[in-house]
Amino acid sequence: MTTNTTPIPHDHPLPPRQTVIITGGNSGLGYACASALLAASPPWHVVIACRDPLRAQTAVETLRKSGAPGATVEAMDLDLASLASIRSFAAKLDGKLKAADFPPLHGLVCNAAVQGPKTFTVDGFEATFGVSHLGHYLLVNLLLPLMEKPGRIAIVASGVHDPAELAKVPASAAVPVPAWNTPTALARGELGPEAANDDAAADRGRRYATTKLANVYFTYGLAKRLAEGITVNAFDPGLMPGTGLARDYPALARFVWHAILPKLIPLLRVVLVKNIHTPEESGAALARLIVDPALGSASGRYFEGLREIPSSDDSYDERRADALWRDSAVLTGMASPS
Repeated sequence: MTTNTTPIPHDHPLPPRQTVIITGGNSGLGYACASALLAASPPWHVVIACRDPLRAQTAVETLRKSGAPGATVEAMDLDLASLASIRSFAAKLDGKLKAADFPPLHGLVCNAAVQGPKTFTVDGFEATFGVSHLGHYLLVNLLLPLMEKPGRIAIVASGVHDPAELAKVPASAAVPVPAWNTPTALARGELGPEAANDDAAADRGRRYATTKLANVYFTYGLAKRLAEGITVNAFDPGLMPGTGLARDYPALARFVWHAILPKLIPLLRVVLVKNIHTPEESGAALARLIVDPALGSASGRYFEGLREIPSSDDSYDERRADALWRDSAVLTGMASPS
């Protein structure tokens, strides 16, 4: 028996050796992160996990044109507003990994989020909290047994979770701070007492801020529970005009968000806040949490773009973080009610 020792030509791209999942990777920050990962070396296999198959496939076809040699990308259906869809996604991914259709799983970017009027998921959870936190909580816990070491998880949070950061921004009084409540109450759509007098616009913003605080609690709680060799960090992409978060804003606000503000980013950095970026800038910073060798042992940390900074004072409340973990396990069916 002989072994084929023919060397691979220098111009022949190596196949991907690692898979990374990006939720909501069909547009905005997730798409920019996918683009950055597809440019990384060694090459990655990027899976765009998205609830809209048509939009996901359109993104995949565009990404394929710009990826580095050897990098690959494809789409898989995932609706974070449905626990059944999350479980189906995890089972299908498990099958592809076992069949070696995908390289081993080494990365997960929890990026998908919603910000809109109060609605509920098919499982009866308030949608902002249900998608951005509970959906990712279940997904992460189902994928952890499939993840190879070294593995990295990045969870997209936001500076809006931190009242101290909001206070630095001019006109920040219009941006609601989190209104924490018990996790089971948040899942029912019941915010804390700070939200008692909110109108519709403030309600939308406060739900988002509160859920982003949950993302930070989840990051810190997960970091305590991960096996050695797998890390998790939270990420604040900053303000990114032009992305899809404004899809439910009034028409005039959507126009300003998409058509005007992206052209003013350099000026806004001077007169408004430094933490404002293009999706490409923030996407590259998010991808760094997955690929940068210098961050191989970093875990349980909070990054604002490329900088590690403290998160809010409230986010270090371990009692809240532990309650969120326990209640999320029950709400998503990972544990039985005590």
